[in-house]
Amino acid sequence: MALTDSSTHIRTGEELDAARIDAYLKAHIPMLAGKPVISQFPGGASNLTYLLEYPDRELVLRRPPFGHKARSAHDMGREFRILNQLKQAFPYCPQAYLHCTDDTLIGSEFYVMERVKGIILRADLPPELDLGPAATRDLCRGFIDTLVELHQVDYHACGLGDLGKPQGYVQRQINGWCERYEQARTPDAPHWEAVKDWLRSNMPADHPKSALVHNDYRFDNVILDPQDPMRIIGVLDWELTTLGDPLMDLGNTLAYWVEADDPAPFQQLRRQPSNAPGMLTRREFVDYYAERSGNRIDNYDFYYTYGLFRLAGIVQQIYYRFYHGQTRDPRFASFVQMNALLEQMSLKVIRR
Repeated sequence: MALTDSSTHIRTGEELDAARIDAYLKAHIPMLAGKPVISQFPGGASNLTYLLEYPDRELVLRRPPFGHKARSAHDMGREFRILNQLKQAFPYCPQAYLHCTDDTLIGSEFYVMERVKGIILRADLPPELDLGPAATRDLCRGFIDTLVELHQVDYHACGLGDLGKPQGYVQRQINGWCERYEQARTPDAPHWEAVKDWLRSNMPADHPKSALVHNDYRFDNVILDPQDPMRIIGVLDWELTTLGDPLMDLGNTLAYWVEADDPAPFQQLRRQPSNAPGMLTRREFVDYYAERSGNRIDNYDFYYTYGLFRLAGIVQQIYYRFYHGQTRDPRFASFVQMNALLEQMSLKVIRR
């Protein structure tokens, strides 16, 4: 199907040594034959993702980005472990095959997993899907149901009880992102002082029941079944997953949720079809999540504002690498303007 997510050429400066990778994979994965054709998936702005096409098998390789990296970020071993230990309880995780810690092979550690072939939604719904408002609403609800399903996983039973420290999670996230933002701030970036002060002054207590927090759950990290696009068959990008407050994870997802009637400047931030007729508004999203999860959410504005600030921190960390010439990816040139828009959106929420 033409809608299936596809790879393209490898960006300049991000090439891989096909011969070395091929030899390593054949030494560790049985029954690999032929030579791989390597291409790169164009989406994403953090870890780099490549498609390795063998004559009778397709694999996906994930490695950290080039240049400056935030401390403790891009832990390939952590993501590899999460995929394998969570898969039985949360079947949307791709199967991971191997984790390479020898950074002399390609210049960094990496891991290799199965390719889950399907549809990944980007900025707009493909017309070929022909989804009316009612079907789009069902698609949106299914997207939220999968997030609720993740938050209800018994992570102790998966052997992931040591993945993070749920106690003090809210305060740790606010303080941590304030610190990380300052470390990544460039001279042309906003300060965010009013928002940081408001977040520190309005922190709620941690949710009484901790959960697995994906930390990057959005439509372009979800794979839809090509034969039944209403069905989710994969969830990607587990590098930031930890244990913590599920409502903070909800705030992370809301930060990406640009509605159809948001002001024109904010539409520039949209990377998923959250504006399509039938999609839930942010308020409806929160209400449906609360209904399905059984969680009462009284201070939605805090979690949403936190999500916007955290997203700005991630955007600024990426822009920092571009600003200092550590990446040549032209997509990142406008990230400082995106950062400023996120600050304006946060201030609007606070004023309201």
